[in-house]
Amino acid sequence: MPPKARPLTHDHVWTALDRLATRSGLSASGLAKRAGLDPTTFNKSKRITGDGRQRWPSTESVSKSLAATNTNIETFVELIDGTSKSGRKSVPLIGFAQAGHGGYFDDGGFPAGKGWDEVAAMAVNDEHAYALEISGDSMRPAYRDGDIIIVSPGATIRKGERVVVKTKDGEVMAKELRRRSSKSVELGSLNPSHRDRTFPAKDIEWIARIVWASQ
Repeated sequence: MPPKARPLTHDHVWTALDRLATRSGLSASGLAKRAGLDPTTFNKSKRITGDGRQRWPSTESVSKSLAATNTNIETFVELIDGTSKSGRKSVPLIGFAQAGHGGYFDDGGFPAGKGWDEVAAMAVNDEHAYALEISGDSMRPAYRDGDIIIVSPGATIRKGERVVVKTKDGEVMAKELRRRSSKSVELGSLNPSHRDRTFPAKDIEWIARIVWASQ
């Protein structure tokens, strides 16, 4: 006798959408935005109704997500089954705009506290690596709205590399490291419309290297 067909469940479909987002280097909200949907369409809070009933994604939202990521239905079925191998692992994720708020990092620039989500990303050799989701167009053309960047606090940083910097005033920015000395840090803007920045070294709380970005 042929094996009994496995029923399609609520968790199967939502997991496949999460995997589709990951495969495209996006968070669930980033996938929704790229598909032209409300950014909260695929949020975990939307998957169960207030009275505890399961809420399924609409056929239209799935179709738009496949089109936006140039994914065919056969690949989506693989994502449901978990047979598509991405070579990725989960890392903590927050929005770039949140990173300047207190409570998300310790003094060394390592992710800490609550409020982090998760996203799968290209494997990095840093157990403290984390992801930031870009919002807005202030970093174009390097990064666009919805892109995910992976940051490695433990990676060696060299001149000319892209970094995330946090000042002691709480400002967080993505820049190119131009020069770093015991007295100052010179940073180049990723957007030609924005000015370069120079800070006294004592005003920098931490600098971490960007090791990957969805493009």
